[in-house]
Order: sequence, then C-alpha cells, then structure tokens
Amino acid sequence: MHPYRNAPSRSFWTRAVASDYDASAVRDHTAPLVGVDDRVASAGSCFAANMIPVLQGAGIHYLRTEAMPKALGDIPAENLGYPNFSAAYGNLYTARQLLQLLQRCLGQFKPVEDRWPTATGVVDPFRPGLRYHARSEREFDLLTAAHLRAVRAVFEQATVFIFTLGLTEAWCSTADGAVYPACPGTVAGEFDPQRHRLINFRVDEVIADLGAVIELARTINPTLRWVLTVSPVPLVATATGRHVLAASTYSKAVLRVAADDIVQRYEAVEYFPALEIITGPQAPADYFQPDRRNVSPIGVAAVMDAFLAACDGSRRRADRGSVAPPASSAESRLSRWIADVECEEAAVDPGKAAG
Repeated sequence: MHPYRNAPSRSFWTRAVASDYDASAVRDHTAPLVGVDDRVASAGSCFAANMIPVLQGAGIHYLRTEAMPKALGDIPAENLGYPNFSAAYGNLYTARQLLQLLQRCLGQFKPVEDRWPTATGVVDPFRPGLRYHARSEREFDLLTAAHLRAVRAVFEQATVFIFTLGLTEAWCSTADGAVYPACPGTVAGEFDPQRHRLINFRVDEVIADLGAVIELARTINPTLRWVLTVSPVPLVATATGRHVLAASTYSKAVLRVAADDIVQRYEAVEYFPALEIITGPQAPADYFQPDRRNVSPIGVAAVMDAFLAACDGSRRRADRGSVAPPASSAESRLSRWIADVECEEAAVDPGKAAG
C-alpha cells in the first residue's frame, strides 16, 4: 500500500486531464461558491469585469452601491470600467490597491498625492480615466467622499467578495507608497521619477496585503466570504527590463502562490481556478484571441460555465444552461476592443493597435 493506491481519479493526469477532463472539477471545494441569497461584490483586473454580466444573467444578486450623480447625467458613459464593479473604483490590479482603498474608506489612510489639478479640472490619480474631472477642489472632495462611502457600503453589505488578482508590477508614490492603477503620465498626470517609482510585489508582500484586507474587512463584516482568482491575461508591458513573457510568468506565479497561501490560512476563502482553465496545457488555442493576450469569448464562457456550475449546486446547473460566447467574428472583434479600452494597463503601450 502507498498514498497513491486509493487516490481519486482527479489526482491523476491521465484520468483527470488527458481523458474525462471537466473544468468544473478543478476547484478543491464542494460547497457552493455562491448561494441564492448571497449578495456578491467583486473587484480586480480587467478580466474580472467579464464575470459580472454572466453572474447577473444567471440570477445572482450582484451588489452595486454607487451610481453616477444625477447632476452629471449628461457626461458620456465611462470607457475604463469604472461602472462595471460594485462601486466605481474601476480596475484594481494588485492586492495593495484593494487594501489601500479599504483603508481609505475606513479613514485609515489618506494619500499625500491624492489629486492632480489640471487646466480641465481635478483628476483623481486612483481613477485617472474618469471622464468627468471635478471643477474645483471642493467638488473633488465631495465626489471622493461619496465614492469612499459607496466603497464602504460594498464591504458592509456583501456576503461574498470575488477578487481577481491581476498584476505584481505597479507604480506608487515615493511619499507614502500609495499605489496607482496606471503609471502616471499614461492615462493622466505627469510622470516624475522623484515622486513615482516602480514596485514589483513579492510573494510575501502579496500574502501580507491579502491577509490585511481580509482582517480589516472583518472589522465591519465578520461573516464576509471570499473567492480569489488569478487573471489569465498576461502583462501588456513590463517596466522591469525583463522580457514581457518572463515577467508575466513571474507575476502569475507569485499571485497563484499567494492565493493558495491565503486559502490555507482562512476558512472563509476559496480559490477559483480561472488561470488554470485558460492557460493550462489542456486549454484549446482558441481560449485566447489572436494576440495571445486577451481571453476570447469562448475562453470566458469556459471559465463562467465552471464558475456557475459551482454556484448553489443543483439550482444553478438546472436553470442556466451553458454560457454562450459571441458567435460572429464581428462580435469577437468587438469583445477584444472592449477589453482593450476598458484596461488602464493598455495605456502603457503607445504602439498598441486599437483593434
């Protein structure tokens, strides 16, 4: 006798991957990720936004606490994903961003460089792509305070929080370590090497940040459950000097290890294997767009099929059917274009085609 003698089929590559592969069986838990009475909130990278319309279409209660003020009703719709998530924080690529956002809404952190005055208004460095720029410092303060109240409401009201880890590279303030969603000077603002520096988070730093987020959230919502995922989308560019492929591999490896460590530490946290479904050797080539970076509608559908299969067990499986990807090439191009323009990270590549 030995430990492999009576191991289940899912433990063997030949039985669980080479044959009879089922993406919904890759996760390690059997309890439903989301129940019928749950209020789901989410944050993360651009890939995370793909989940939201599918969750809502499946009848899951997706929590939203922030809407555009009625006074700004004539402003064109946002194009960088700010309205996509539970509050208008847009893409949060790193665990440090999520931690600092939660600290800000609880009054525990106020960035030194918290605004960029310009000729057209006051820009929010942490939401640099917002179409509307406050017309005065006073208006900026009011809008920011309302936003942070909405963020706090997300953590107070949600029963499940899905966080998609996207990057380890980030740009931060040299004054206090405040992390920006994009390098200053790309989407907005001006880059200053004296005020802004690159940080490439290590495993221990990501683990510490995720743990701090969970502990801090418990102070206002002790029963909040977490689902961690890692975005399968590679870096659009790296500032480390490495080849972008090696930099992407490092980043995803760090995030995957950190997520696993947190799952082992906290009972209320589960990992969902979106990264493995899209990038594993079993994945078809058409899970990515021709650029080999953006996930295709077929790939998104594969991830969401597996996710919904894990939501409230029998009811979700019986009611939903399969997630259908866009059928036409025109829809596919549209999906790729939306992914491009909704991602601040894409702004770092000035030679990138618009689609």
